[in-house]
Amino acid sequence: MSKPTEGHIVKRFDDQLTHLHGLVLEMGRMVVEQLRRALDTLDAEDAEAAREVAERDQEVNRLDNRVDDELVRVLAMRAPVARDLREVMAVAKSVTDLERVGDEARRVAQLTQRLYGNSGSSPNPGLLRDFFELGQDVIAALETTLRAFESLDLDLAVEVLHNDEALDGEFQAALRRLSTYIMEDHRNVGHVVEVVLGLRALDRIGAHAKNIAGYIIYLATGRDVRHVPTGSLIEEFGTGG
Repeated sequence: MSKPTEGHIVKRFDDQLTHLHGLVLEMGRMVVEQLRRALDTLDAEDAEAAREVAERDQEVNRLDNRVDDELVRVLAMRAPVARDLREVMAVAKSVTDLERVGDEARRVAQLTQRLYGNSGSSPNPGLLRDFFELGQDVIAALETTLRAFESLDLDLAVEVLHNDEALDGEFQAALRRLSTYIMEDHRNVGHVVEVVLGLRALDRIGAHAKNIAGYIIYLATGRDVRHVPTGSLIEEFGTGG
């Protein structure tokens, strides 16, 4: 892994920043795996496995606490400024978003429990078709974000921002298609509501990936791009293609 910062006179500071960088990547891989497992439980209609996935969210929370402790230590000991401060801020914000990704992955696992963990009727398989497609696209977005964070790759970061628009379109299209199941048979309403909640969890995960991509651009350039149109960023930085 490339060092996230330029060298400092105090090597220990370099080591601390590199360690924090690595913890973000570790947490990112953890939440990606959580989401992948949650989707697998839904595909397998396995409520018990889903319960185990939901319980693993505590591991993500423990790592979140660990990173917070180390961030406080770095701030207290080093009083970072300029680019170093941007890096500490980018780590802090990224970890917050990743912890929330873990929360949303837990909600996906809980969807499996609600749909298949009781004696009621199972949902029409068609209700979940878009869900699995969007889930895989969201995983891909997270993985691209982590690659961008690892090497501070601006092209990859802007690619995440660009692809978020496509994810939003998929989400809206999925909602429209779900409405047809209600019109065809009102008995689908309960299951449709559950699936919509799950889709919203996936949509929020995509938004967290987009947030982290913005932090990468901030760290690398010093620019806050939260309110900059994606088209302008693509024009300025390209898309890596």
